[in-house]
Amino acid sequence: MSDKKILFSGIQPTGELHIGNYLGALRNWVELQDKHDCFYSIVDLHAITIDYDQENYQEQILNTAIDLLALGIDPKKSTLFVQSRVPEHTELTWLFNTLIPMAELQRMTQFKDKSRQNFNNINMGLFDYPVLQAADILLYKGELVPVGEDQLQHLELANTILRKFNNKFGEYFQKIEPIISKSARVMSLQEPNNKMSKSLGTTNYIALRDDEDTIRKKIMSAKTDAGPQKDGHMSPGVDNLFTLLENFADEKIVKKFNLDYHNGNLKYSELKAELAQTIINTLKPIQDNIVKLEKDKDKVKKILEKGAQKAKKIAENNILEIKEKMGLI
Repeated sequence: MSDKKILFSGIQPTGELHIGNYLGALRNWVELQDKHDCFYSIVDLHAITIDYDQENYQEQILNTAIDLLALGIDPKKSTLFVQSRVPEHTELTWLFNTLIPMAELQRMTQFKDKSRQNFNNINMGLFDYPVLQAADILLYKGELVPVGEDQLQHLELANTILRKFNNKFGEYFQKIEPIISKSARVMSLQEPNNKMSKSLGTTNYIALRDDEDTIRKKIMSAKTDAGPQKDGHMSPGVDNLFTLLENFADEKIVKKFNLDYHNGNLKYSELKAELAQTIINTLKPIQDNIVKLEKDKDKVKKILEKGAQKAKKIAENNILEIKEKMGLI
């Protein structure tokens, strides 16, 4: 039996992945799979809590899997699967629903934010979202979760649920620890006060699958100086370009442009041209992998199927133990 700790993380299949996803989480996923027993799930049940394209949903799920594999998620090291293929996720969610007061869920800031964004469809799934997240992790007795600052409240709720379970039915779950890595916070190219997001429109992000011309156009049109800043710091747009440069370019290049900026002779056209090229260079091997995987989608489907079978075997065993503790069997 492996002495590695169990790690769980998920990603929604809501369209094309972008460099914000890559720098913010997915690059870390690749590194973490060498250190832990990783369960990486394409969380399709989470994604249907907001409007989605059901006609193309299976294609989006498959494309997300292709992108993850192209980035370096290795099915020999990690368990990659689609959430809905393991129905124990929703079963455990219901069991946890009987433990958590509604008041705890009403405190969730993400529910408030999502409700404002989706005011025409504030559904029960949106409200119950963090309980499903807790079930995702604890179904596999997850001990580690890589998270950003915005997800810490949901992780606290998961730990609240496990404490309530352990107190009522006896020790079973271990406390979940966050892995807060030094991931880059990448902002929108056009609205640099906002996080990079697909919802802002295609000019605001660089997709992993964008071609060279598209990448250059998006970077060259990115917002830069917003005039002198009161605190003497870079304006948000310039700061975002340097954040990207620090994550994609060699240290020597970063130092060169930083020196130019502080000496007052930085040419944004040169900075953007260099940045675009370094992003293109980084994405090329990933895009080459995507092309190969696109030619063998059956192989990708088999990887997901095998991952679901492995996850389901563990989930079935654990849900039986949980139900036994609860007196359900």
